[in-house]
Amino acid sequence: MSETPEISTNEQDRYTVPALDRGLRLLACFGPAQPVWSAPELARSLELPRSTVFRMLTTLENSGYLQRSGTEYRLGLAVLRLGYDYLSTQPLAQLAEPVLQALCEELGMTSNLALRDGTSVVYVARVTPSGAFQGAVRVGSRLPAHATVLGRALLHDMDAAQLRSVFGGEELPQFSESTPRNIDELLRLLAEDRERGYAMGEGFYEPGVSSIAAPVRAADGRVVAGLAMAIPFTELGPEKTQLWVQKVQEAAETLSAHLRQQHPDHLR
Repeated sequence: MSETPEISTNEQDRYTVPALDRGLRLLACFGPAQPVWSAPELARSLELPRSTVFRMLTTLENSGYLQRSGTEYRLGLAVLRLGYDYLSTQPLAQLAEPVLQALCEELGMTSNLALRDGTSVVYVARVTPSGAFQGAVRVGSRLPAHATVLGRALLHDMDAAQLRSVFGGEELPQFSESTPRNIDELLRLLAEDRERGYAMGEGFYEPGVSSIAAPVRAADGRVVAGLAMAIPFTELGPEKTQLWVQKVQEAAETLSAHLRQQHPDHLR
């Protein structure tokens, strides 16, 4: 039983900074659904006076967290830098770096590590060989889990009920002809992946790009990440593919072994 005293809501409120809280709420308004806002729109959404919102916008613009074009605002480069700093300092990404580097150097292909965030995969580490195929994604890229091979590695152990809980229903968004259209199709793909021990696909999200991915597991067996190698479609061949599958699986197991030796905080 923890000896740390619980802090009541009233006590927590004593240690919060209202102005900072409002500023963070304002930043959280910006996203894919609405990347551009005006001051009046933000004031209505946040239920704050326009003068207060304008001062917050000016402060965030001066700090580089927002950029203004006329009367409209969008996220600035400081947010991007903060996001990259977060991803690059994650313990799991740091542990994966030498594993990805070794895989990239041995096979001459781009290697990736991703985590699942809801229905998306987020790339947290990536190593690309000089002058070789790199693909369109970068560290920080967010792609739909059901439509990517890396996503299938992250969904590897999920059953129908878990998938429906994650995706909120039966139907799934389409991104290419190869994208599974519903939970049943995704389940069939995952069953095939489990049988062979890895995920593989061509053009599930990005046409002309194939991937081989394997799950990375924590000490308790949970899938905590996906490790993958991106391959140009023109490079595929039976003999090469067999070797690549073996190397990706070995890399995923190497990283899993590293995780088993680490403190659990690395997986939070």
